[in-house]
Amino acid sequence: MIIDDQHYDVIIVGTGAGGGTLARKLAPSGKRILLLEQGGAMPLEEQNISDVDIFQKQRYHAPEQWYDGEGEPFTPQMKYAIGGNTKIYGAALQRMRERDFETVNHQDGTSPEWCLKYADFEPYYSEAEAMYQVHGQGGVDPTEPPRSGDFAYPAIAHNPTIQPVVEDIANHGCHPYPLPISLSLREDDPTGDAEVFGVNPALDFGNVTLKTSAKVTGILTNPAGTAVKAVQAEIGGQLYIFMADIVVLACGAVNSAALLLQSANERHPNGLANSSDQVGRNLMKTQLSSIVQVTAQSNSGKFPRSVGINDYYWGDSQVDYPMGHIQNMGGVLQDAIFAESPPVLSLVTKFMPNFGLKQLATRSIAWWAMTEVLPDPKNRVTVKDGKLSVAFTANNAEAHDRLVYRWLDVLKAVEKDSSLFSRSGLHPRGEVPQSVMAYQCGTCRMGTDPDTSVLDINCRAHELDNLYVVDSSFMPSSASVGVALTVIANALRVGEHLLERLR
Repeated sequence: MIIDDQHYDVIIVGTGAGGGTLARKLAPSGKRILLLEQGGAMPLEEQNISDVDIFQKQRYHAPEQWYDGEGEPFTPQMKYAIGGNTKIYGAALQRMRERDFETVNHQDGTSPEWCLKYADFEPYYSEAEAMYQVHGQGGVDPTEPPRSGDFAYPAIAHNPTIQPVVEDIANHGCHPYPLPISLSLREDDPTGDAEVFGVNPALDFGNVTLKTSAKVTGILTNPAGTAVKAVQAEIGGQLYIFMADIVVLACGAVNSAALLLQSANERHPNGLANSSDQVGRNLMKTQLSSIVQVTAQSNSGKFPRSVGINDYYWGDSQVDYPMGHIQNMGGVLQDAIFAESPPVLSLVTKFMPNFGLKQLATRSIAWWAMTEVLPDPKNRVTVKDGKLSVAFTANNAEAHDRLVYRWLDVLKAVEKDSSLFSRSGLHPRGEVPQSVMAYQCGTCRMGTDPDTSVLDINCRAHELDNLYVVDSSFMPSSASVGVALTVIANALRVGEHLLERLR
């Protein structure tokens, strides 16, 4: 075992939306900050997803095995890399709606009220959008929450493939709006992510250190168990101990919970910060279904996401509970999550048997239907004998099905009078499998009651004075839009608190 001779003010475990953003926020303070990342730099050729081999290789899976609730092994679709899962996300950064922070009745149950409200997050949403160069347009989406200012960067134009479809959707009574997208404006790597906007700018400050290929295996406390003293990590086959005044976990909802559980000691026999038995519980992942339209003409298969529809977010004239969010997938050859869905394109081959996979992919427009999953203590992360298990069963399924059928009705109406689409009448649909870890959240919920939550309103563990969690674990509920912008905004909010504490 090697004990590092440097003492850090802050150690951040993980460099994704939470950790990378927090590092950037704290870097100008001059405090000694250590970033520990299990992966390394992701090559540009892997980041710029661009060909049909995305369907044939598990390029975007972690090099480890997890187990589902039945004890069956699977390899999770997630990325250990500088920037974390933001290296393979779609870069659609959307705010949660005001009501998402309140108690909301759903078809399958209730989404709980947050101890903080939208107004508490709004300034940090604005800061996050500026930091991540989010391109968008306010005032178009009727469900958009209040904003203190418009986007600093204009919305991206729709690709010529999708532009006429957007116009037809609007003509059929929906309100499509430009998806807020993070863009770096770099020709070689245009997608914005936590490496580009978080880690790299932080490393420009001499007080920030990054160690890659560093797998954190434990969090060590003082003898009384009241504070964290060190982080244990494996680097190059050697075990290292890093000391710090403050430790922040940002490894993702599954891995942060697992790390707390596997760091059990005499004072915390059920895992760190877990006297409430809430660590690992209430795992949520947005329900995702892909819906494919077959087009009459080919396209590149590589155009970006650009349009969202929230007409069914809170229900409609026939349904008085929330259904969810629709967004276009962009070109299917660029979507790592779509590659994990059951082979929906294979359904098309039955009717178009002479087409190869790439031909099918370039004769398609695909959509994501996204519905909130409610917190359930049975959906949880556990660690036993070194095995990480994820028991998860999606709920709110009827609301999700209704959203899919509503959207199919819109697509059929659009296609009826359009020459853009095949007359096959096919709309293959696929639901993403459990192995996809997109939009994971929960497991270390924030709250004011230590008996029912893991973290306080500053995302500090109730039971340990200097342990924080700033990934999506903190979220008491999910939403029908992605979690990334809320995680980024929360990291900026917690960063402000930590700057005060570090003075």
